[in-house]
Amino acid sequence: MGAKQQCVTTSLPEGFSAYVANVGVKDDTDDFTVVFARGKPTSAAVFTQSRFAGSSVIVSRPRRGKAHAIVVISKNANVATGQQGLSDSTEITHLVAQRLGIDDDNVLIASTGVIGRALPMDLIRSGIAAMQGHNTTDADNVARGIMTTDTVPKIASATISGSTARVVGVAKGVGMIEPNMATLIAMVFTDAAIDASALDSILRSTVDRTLNCLSIDTDTSTSDTTIILSSGIIESVGHEAFEVALHEVLVSLTQQIARDGEGAEKLIEVTVDGGRDNAQAKRVAKSIVNSPLVKTAVHGADPNWGRVAMAIGKCSDDTDILQENVVIRFGNQEVYPNAVNADGLERLSVYMRGDTVRIHVSLNISGATATVWGCDLTSGYVRINADYTT
Repeated sequence: MGAKQQCVTTSLPEGFSAYVANVGVKDDTDDFTVVFARGKPTSAAVFTQSRFAGSSVIVSRPRRGKAHAIVVISKNANVATGQQGLSDSTEITHLVAQRLGIDDDNVLIASTGVIGRALPMDLIRSGIAAMQGHNTTDADNVARGIMTTDTVPKIASATISGSTARVVGVAKGVGMIEPNMATLIAMVFTDAAIDASALDSILRSTVDRTLNCLSIDTDTSTSDTTIILSSGIIESVGHEAFEVALHEVLVSLTQQIARDGEGAEKLIEVTVDGGRDNAQAKRVAKSIVNSPLVKTAVHGADPNWGRVAMAIGKCSDDTDILQENVVIRFGNQEVYPNAVNADGLERLSVYMRGDTVRIHVSLNISGATATVWGCDLTSGYVRINADYTT
């Protein structure tokens, strides 16, 4: 078993099919995706905590445990569009439900893209009317259909131990990412029969240890949505084995998103151990990975470990963090408290020129551990976001 970015075609699990097309929201690439589960579907979802939540989130929240299908509109977030935006999201789920022969409440919707622009509903209505069955069982097509400024599709899969059941996940997102009990847009599909209550509990726990440990730029999106949908085709799958597979898939997607952050050239992985509790360990790790000074040092391969010390130190409410007890490492190389000589700094600089930089901090308070992921900060990030709507 192993989750991995796929180099070959990845099929959806048993019981799933999809429709992916361009309906005119984008100029020339797929922008409309529907994934449908046959069998005995169960579902769960988590959403953004933003006070400016998009219409798709508002429509989908009360349906999170009822889904048979998911529709994603790419390139338009349908956020801050008032009652019209809410009506449009509701209408889209109604029209898709009609085409699939299911109830409106069985359709969840996610939208991603520019904020504050109305959906081109005439084009979307025509696109849904032209929907002829399901044109793919290829998860790669689904992953590409939900992309916005992503440079590559993001997909991962795992086979559940002791079973033929599979977990397949796709995600999009490269900016406006620091989730809070949600994430960007991610969809996970499985043919393992997992009841809705267990699915919800397992999803929340796993998201909190993976996608919620991700930050590109500290900005929580208005449209964050993570949905898991089961076709229920394969029975007698153990919950523990299922959770292991789901965790592998979501870790892989988390790392792929971090590596593809807007303008990113390097993946940053920060592990903090010896924390008082998991919340503290995660808080310190996020402080490091979110620091613009740490991000730019990593980008420039500058062995300035003092920026990591700064990021730890600004967690000022954590009065049990004592600098004399802290150990900081880059890769396997200790940089504090033992002084780094000139040769050590050169080795560190060589290490930091790689495409993955791992920072390890030991607080030496107790036994809690957390790992988070992010990326370096480049001039490319500024250029992409300075010109995003133009």
